[in-house]
Amino acid sequence: MEFTVITGMSGAGKSQAMKVMEDIGYYCMDNLPPALLPKFAELCYDSKRTISKIAVVLDLRGGKFFNDLFNSLEKLKGSGFKYRILFLDASDEVIIKRYKELRRPHPLSPHGRVIDGIEEEREKLKEVRAKADYIIDTTSFTLGMLKEEIKKIFLEGKEAKSLTVSVLSFGFKHGIPIDADLVFDVRFLPNPHYIEELREFTGNDKQVQDYVMGWEHTRVFVEKLIDMLDFLIPYYIKEGKTQLVIGIGCTGGKHRSVTVANVLYERLKEKEHRVIINHRDCNKY
Repeated sequence: MEFTVITGMSGAGKSQAMKVMEDIGYYCMDNLPPALLPKFAELCYDSKRTISKIAVVLDLRGGKFFNDLFNSLEKLKGSGFKYRILFLDASDEVIIKRYKELRRPHPLSPHGRVIDGIEEEREKLKEVRAKADYIIDTTSFTLGMLKEEIKKIFLEGKEAKSLTVSVLSFGFKHGIPIDADLVFDVRFLPNPHYIEELREFTGNDKQVQDYVMGWEHTRVFVEKLIDMLDFLIPYYIKEGKTQLVIGIGCTGGKHRSVTVANVLYERLKEKEHRVIINHRDCNKY
């Protein structure tokens, strides 16, 4: 019997993921208290309906019950049931945008700021995320892309060959991203901040891109970076890594890092890698 636990950040797409799992033949249960997992598995096993594929959504809506998750998973394993954990994630900015569009409060901050709830949730889910078998970052995903990704993993068995590369631009003055696997410092490149007519633009604007990429050592750096990733990525996939976060940093995270991250993103897409991009500090001052 296949047992899949769907969890992750609120607003990252768990409900949509459950619907996809239903479409591909899984018996699904939403917001089951973790303490009931072993009993639920036994009921499904003994069911005359011969339920063989199960997906359960577990998240922090269960409040203190969520703390029972790992204990329940151990009991599940001890009873002879195998399980996999699918973790749905997305950037803070995208989650906030989704909550604003739906006009809903965050479950951990019903009367406060959404970002406060997100930060608390990330802290509480760190251990679960670290133990997840599959991580899908839906930051730049459409619903169609999420469906395709889940089908690849659970129908075609491509999870061991599939790696999400997250390219993240940032500013060192705002702190190094704690989830970055590889960090590259591009502060050695000429800074558009000191060019008056470029200062107010970002690396998403052609004027800044032309300036940053107009230097030979920028182009050489990008080529060497691509060469190194061409070497590393197959080994990450071989080792079963599901997500690679590449941080590209400059002083403020507005010009050089954004430009280089955009170029890296496009080059990796050309090589048919599954890649997403996030400019963490692009609009900060």
